[in-house]
Amino acid sequence: MHFISQGMLLIATIATLLLLANAARGESVHAAAKVGEESEISMSYQTADQTSDGSSGSSSGRDAVVERVIGVREGGSELEFDLPKKATAEERARNWQFPVRVFKPTSGSMELLNRSELEERIEGWLKAAGWTRAACGRWIFTWAAFRIECEPESVIELVESYDLGSAGMQAGDTYRDAKARSPGVLTRKSTGPDGATFAVVLEIDPDVFRRARAESDVALGEMTQKPVTLDAALRERAQEEVSGTISVTMDTDLAGNIWRRTKVTKVETKGRNGRTESQTVSETVERRPVQH
Repeated sequence: MHFISQGMLLIATIATLLLLANAARGESVHAAAKVGEESEISMSYQTADQTSDGSSGSSSGRDAVVERVIGVREGGSELEFDLPKKATAEERARNWQFPVRVFKPTSGSMELLNRSELEERIEGWLKAAGWTRAACGRWIFTWAAFRIECEPESVIELVESYDLGSAGMQAGDTYRDAKARSPGVLTRKSTGPDGATFAVVLEIDPDVFRRARAESDVALGEMTQKPVTLDAALRERAQEEVSGTISVTMDTDLAGNIWRRTKVTKVETKGRNGRTESQTVSETVERRPVQH
C-alpha cells in the first residue's frame, strides 16, 4: 500500500492522473546539484464533488518525501528519496518503496538504482500482510481502497510525481500536461524580490478522464465481486460528455527554480440520463530545503 496514495478509490484515480501529468512534461534543465543537499517535498490535495441531484463530498490530504543528493556524475545526479524522519514505524512498515535511490538525468525519466533492495522489501511486505505474489495488481478494500503494487519500477512514477520540473522558466515557454488536449503558453503573472510567478490554463482531454473513470469501474467491480471488463467500462463511459480546465501556477526563486506548483483541475461530466457531476481537484507540490 502506498503511503502517498492511500484513500478512497476516487483519490486513487486522482493520484494516477497526477502521476501521468508529471511524467509527461518532457525534458527539463535542472540546476546543478550538490552532494549532501536535502529538500523536503510536500504534496497536498483537496477535492470537492457536487452532483445535479444534490449530493456532494470532499476530501483532503498531505504527504511528503525527503530528497537527498547522494552523488553527481556526468549527465545527472543520484538521489535518495525517503519518508520524513517523523514517519512512524507503522508508516515505514507499510511502505516498501522507501528509501529508494535513483539516477535523475538532465533530461528524460529517472532510473532505479536499488531494485534488488526493493525486491527484498516487497517479499517481506507481502509476507507480513499474509499475501502471495498472486495478489499483486489486485484492488482491495479494508479501511481504504488501494491497489496491491509489487513492481519496483512503479516507484519511479511515484517519486517523479514530486518533480517540479525545469529551471530557468520564462514567459512564452510551452507547458504540457498529459491530462490536457494540447499544450499551453506560460505567462508571467508577477515579479517580486524573491522571484516570479507564472501561470497557464489548459483544456482537459476528455478521453483521459473517461478512461480513468472506466478503470475505477473495473477496480470497484473487483472489490465488490461484480466484475466489469475494461472494454465494457470504456464503452459505457464513452457516452458521457466531459469538459473542464486545468489551471497551473508556478512560483520560482531568483535563479528560476520552481519551488511551488499549484494545479486546479475542474471537470464536469454529464451522463446519458442528464445527471451532471462536477469535480474540483486542487494539488500543491512545494519544495523546501531541510535545515540541519
